[in-house]
Amino acid sequence: MHNELIQNLLEALKVSPDNIPLRIQVAEMMINEKMYAEAAEQFQAVLSLQYANSRATAGLAAAYYYQQKYSAAIVAFEQIQPDLKMNDRVLYVKCLIKEGSLQQAVQEYQLLLAEFPDFTDTEIDQALRAPSANEAEDMEEDIDGAYFMEKPAVRFADVGGMEKVKEEISIKIILPMKNPELFRAFGKKSGGGILLYGPPGCGKTYIAKATAGEIDAKFISIGLHDILDMWIGNSEKNLHEIFELARRNKPCVLFFDEADAMGASRGDLKQSSMRQVINQFLAELDGVSSDNEGVLVLAATNAPWSVDPAFRRPGRFDRVIFVAPPDEPARMEILQALLKERPTENVDVKKISATTNEYSGADLAAIVDIATEEKLRESISKGGIQKISTRDLLDAVRKHKPTTLEWFSTARNYALYSNESGLYDDILKYLKIKK
Repeated sequence: MHNELIQNLLEALKVSPDNIPLRIQVAEMMINEKMYAEAAEQFQAVLSLQYANSRATAGLAAAYYYQQKYSAAIVAFEQIQPDLKMNDRVLYVKCLIKEGSLQQAVQEYQLLLAEFPDFTDTEIDQALRAPSANEAEDMEEDIDGAYFMEKPAVRFADVGGMEKVKEEISIKIILPMKNPELFRAFGKKSGGGILLYGPPGCGKTYIAKATAGEIDAKFISIGLHDILDMWIGNSEKNLHEIFELARRNKPCVLFFDEADAMGASRGDLKQSSMRQVINQFLAELDGVSSDNEGVLVLAATNAPWSVDPAFRRPGRFDRVIFVAPPDEPARMEILQALLKERPTENVDVKKISATTNEYSGADLAAIVDIATEEKLRESISKGGIQKISTRDLLDAVRKHKPTTLEWFSTARNYALYSNESGLYDDILKYLKIKK
């Protein structure tokens, strides 16, 4: 019935194509009928006639959201941000969450809650609300289970390559833990922080787990979503409780992923709430009111230039280590591990490794997946298992270019023009710009 009515209205629009109210009505009916692509076309037609029509802009944003075009939806929502209705703001927050813009999502959700205090949304709450410290005080055992804590079995011997990274971590973390009396004699405690940086997919999380494995320590991995809370002050409490959890479970490796989001330059932040979270982070690293001995803090970032310099002061993340893409021997090890459980035939891993310079570990996994998918199709068509060969992997290499290239393009500029302290010398050495 509704589709028939929509068709009749579309016929009417052919007669009166500039009838904006009618076109908006048709588009909104299409949204209700889940005809999202068609609705987007109608809203775009309205905006071509009347660019500032906020109702059409909101409708277009909603159509993009339901088509999972979250970036495009965000652009549309931001054009009419002051005039967003409740339903529009809910979709806007969800788009921000989908795109990983959690700080902005928190801010927008707070605005919505200020206007509609009783509003709740399970999807948004699960994404943005971390367990509050008040709950932690009443239910400490539950807090201990609120964050995934493990004892990794992986060791440095299981990590291909990264020899310099392993050496730095050994000096800073592992040796002080294994020889506490010796290091104490020289006035050095076990603990402290290391910031790992480099292109995505190069094993920063894996080396952090291996560090915990080397010293038989517990490992807690923390993301921004584990810290942020809707209510003022709760994010700082959550961060404090995470450190307290690590202190109760010494020795413990506390790993913060996306450190640039949690340690962003305070001068660049417009939200005072996030500045307070960063200040709390610094206080926890300093162990202002607690003893951090035996708590080892590792953090990873793809954008070290966005991390507040205060994080790199002594006693905090005073070791900043570049995690480069795997070298050729490491690529061989990674490929062998990836191919171990798959049907293969005379694969020349050395040849594949030689052709994958600048490929990250994640890139190598993508290559193996591409080759595997091709062989699965072939196996289905031929009615029997077709094994992966060197040629299949070389074909996959041609289809998948290294994702690290874009990162190095950005990093090169910082290394050349914002490197007064020599922080990025390792990038220049890797790029063979500096010896």
